Amino acid sequence: MNNKTAFLFDLNGTVIDDMHYHAEAWHEILTKDLGADLTWDEVKKEMYGKNREVLERIFGKGHFSDDKIERLSLDKEKYYQKAYKPHLKLIAGLQDFLAKADTHGIKMAIASAAITGNIDFVVDNVDVRHYFDAIVSADDVSTSKPDPETFLKAAEKLQTAPKDCLVFEDAPKGVEAAQNAGMRCVVITTAHPAEDFKQYDNVVGFIADYTDPYITNYFSEQE
Repeated sequence: MNNKTAFLFDLNGTVIDDMHYHAEAWHEILTKDLGADLTWDEVKKEMYGKNREVLERIFGKGHFSDDKIERLSLDKEKYYQKAYKPHLKLIAGLQDFLAKADTHGIKMAIASAAITGNIDFVVDNVDVRHYFDAIVSADDVSTSKPDPETFLKAAEKLQTAPKDCLVFEDAPKGVEAAQNAGMRCVVITTAHPAEDFKQYDNVVGFIADYTDPYITNYFSEQE
């Protein structure tokens, strides 16, 4: 860490452990409402990136009108938020880590493939918006992870060089996006085991949550 270091956090599975609820929402929409012949595991495998990208991967481009995609997206997010809100909380140890990073003057951003409404739903309900100097959502980029645009835009907003950014991610596509952006990455193993990331050379550590000694000792080791 140096005085230019910035932290970039993915949201789902990284700030909150909610991927099961997204999977439930997508499974409901895709299999019950739209009749897709997909197993639970197949739904989980396909539900990355923007909602439009998910639908187009499964049904093909042009299958739905823009208005239909917008309605399906809204239905999915309503289902997700209703199901997850009673369980909404930060991943263990993150509150203390954010507070400590803030006292050290570390610039921080949310850099997520989530839509703005879902990011607002999280950061406002757990009261952490004040820790973040920038937020980049799916609505701010043209191409989702593993394209580096999300992380590069966050770095630009923080006025920080990519090499000085430390990304916190839970998904291989996100780690690949960080690698494509020239950024180091800490992996939170909420959704994937460490072996799913062996092809990436930008991973500097693995943690189960933010109570891991790698995180709790982070600042003392830098001093």
